[in-house]
Amino acid sequence: MFIYLLLFIALYAITNHLLGKIRNYPPSPFPALPIIGHLYLFKKPLYRALSKISNRHGPVLFLQFGSRRILVVSSPSAAEDCLSKHDVIFANRPRLLAGKHFGSNYTSLVYSPYGDH
Repeated sequence: MFIYLLLFIALYAITNHLLGKIRNYPPSPFPALPIIGHLYLFKKPLYRALSKISNRHGPVLFLQFGSRRILVVSSPSAAEDCLSKHDVIFANRPRLLAGKHFGSNYTSLVYSPYGDH
């Protein structure tokens, strides 16, 4: 049983690493664990851990917090690029299941997407 678990984790890590390169994501620390993602890398204080990771992997990096994928931007020029040139891409809120049921099918102010309605 233990061998199957190790085999599953190894195959998951290898395919996740290869698919990340195929999808053209920004660099990411390896590996992202199946359930917790990259949360094991963070120790207090958080800003020092993020600074250490961004010094190693560059000003724009890709992390996974649990099942959520996160884009971390740590340089002012990259942040300006994201917020000025690509602002429409980053303006939307995530489509959560709560928004569909509690937000009247994503029409309330809290859950509504960016753009004309």
